[in-house]
Amino acid sequence: MRPRRLPHVLVGVLVAVVALVALVAFFAMPADEPSRGPARAGAPFEGTQNEEAEEQAETVEEHREAVAEALANGTLGQTGPIRYLRARSWVGEELAHPDADDWEPAIATDPSEPWVYVAITRFGYPPCAKGKCPDPAIVVRTSANGGKTWGEDVYVCECLRVGAQFDPLLEVVRATGDVYAVWMNDWNIVFSRSSDHGATWSAPVPVYGRVSWGDKPAMAISPDGQDVYVSFNGPTGGDVYVAASHDAGATWEQVRVTDGDRYYFAYAGVVAPDGRVTFAEMSETYTAPGGASEGLVFAHAISSDDEGATWTDVVVDQVELGVPCISEWCYADFYDAHAGIAMDVDGDLVFVYDGANRVEGPRRVWARSSTDGGLTWSDRVVLSPKGVNAGFPAAVGAGDGRIRVWFMDQRTGRWNVWYRKTKDLGATWSSAVRISDATSGTAYKDADGFLEAYGDYGEIAITSAGNTVAVWGESISYRGPGGVWFNRQR
Repeated sequence: MRPRRLPHVLVGVLVAVVALVALVAFFAMPADEPSRGPARAGAPFEGTQNEEAEEQAETVEEHREAVAEALANGTLGQTGPIRYLRARSWVGEELAHPDADDWEPAIATDPSEPWVYVAITRFGYPPCAKGKCPDPAIVVRTSANGGKTWGEDVYVCECLRVGAQFDPLLEVVRATGDVYAVWMNDWNIVFSRSSDHGATWSAPVPVYGRVSWGDKPAMAISPDGQDVYVSFNGPTGGDVYVAASHDAGATWEQVRVTDGDRYYFAYAGVVAPDGRVTFAEMSETYTAPGGASEGLVFAHAISSDDEGATWTDVVVDQVELGVPCISEWCYADFYDAHAGIAMDVDGDLVFVYDGANRVEGPRRVWARSSTDGGLTWSDRVVLSPKGVNAGFPAAVGAGDGRIRVWFMDQRTGRWNVWYRKTKDLGATWSSAVRISDATSGTAYKDADGFLEAYGDYGEIAITSAGNTVAVWGESISYRGPGGVWFNRQR
């Protein structure tokens, strides 16, 4: 979720008042005046679930207000016919729901059969008509034919007494075709599975143990589905925790990996043929006035070769914080610190990430490769154009040395999603192809692209036929509303 988090109240009413004044002052600034605060995470703290619940409720309420305003002025969802400037070899992007406020999707594919699964964080459509159940809620769309057509949306859990669900993740077990899901019930990370192609889901199992709350999970699984790893940041100022299950998600153990002043964000993970697991993560320090981010952003490969008992944290690169986000209700470092990781059939890795070369400069998307399980990494290879803000990369492995990625950048003056691939583990790359190719149909799209990325991430996958499928969020602003979009290769 990477919430729009402000520093937590630690010392009573006086601190609360100061924080409120600072917040009011931030929103009073002109929209065109860049600022590095507030940030998406606060200074190190021992947070409480009550404080996190209040923050989450504020986020949800802002989305509801944005939806109400869009309904009133006729700009919610699809507002007209969708026209295309179709990318070569791609079918054309499609909107997941014409009337919903959707963000932060996940995607997974069955490597043996043509099943495609998309999980979506959906605002305004709670899974029950009465009583307290999640809003937003996680829904899963299923396609039995590689993404050509879709079944009805299915809620992963009614989850009574849960206020909100965020951060869905999906993986398909190569050996069985079972689908694994991880998401957040409020600030608690849970695991569920489906053995009937997403039609029904098991009761969610907590992965977090004695950790009081967690955020920003990433999941990696073994080919047989027995080993499941979930990395997340916890209540000790954003340190890395990893939950591991070696019985297909039935029971879990947790390890605290880091203990320091850096706030980590996990994005993706892979399990190599020899069992070594590696997560791609980014970290920042929130030590500037008002809890804003300052200093270098680190890219991390966090790995274990002993089934999650111990972990190695390798700093892959260090980059600068880029130009702040000034979209409505956006936090300054929304465009900073995103990463993805992909593995080829031999277990070799490609790490993709974003960052700037100078403070408040335009970000670029970079790639590095590793042939020793993430212990050492190649030099940077740049994937995005110079002088253009870029970010939000996602990656997937496709064979021996073959990796496919997408990322967003603003080379047209608006955001678009661009696709590239490599056949030599990232040494060289194909030309970029724009796959956010719809040019109309919503209030936030035109021929140049869309106004804002919606959520912190999207994902990419490969079908059993070898075709790339991709999913991401687009919006009017960070506040929304927006929609989830899907595209697939022919």
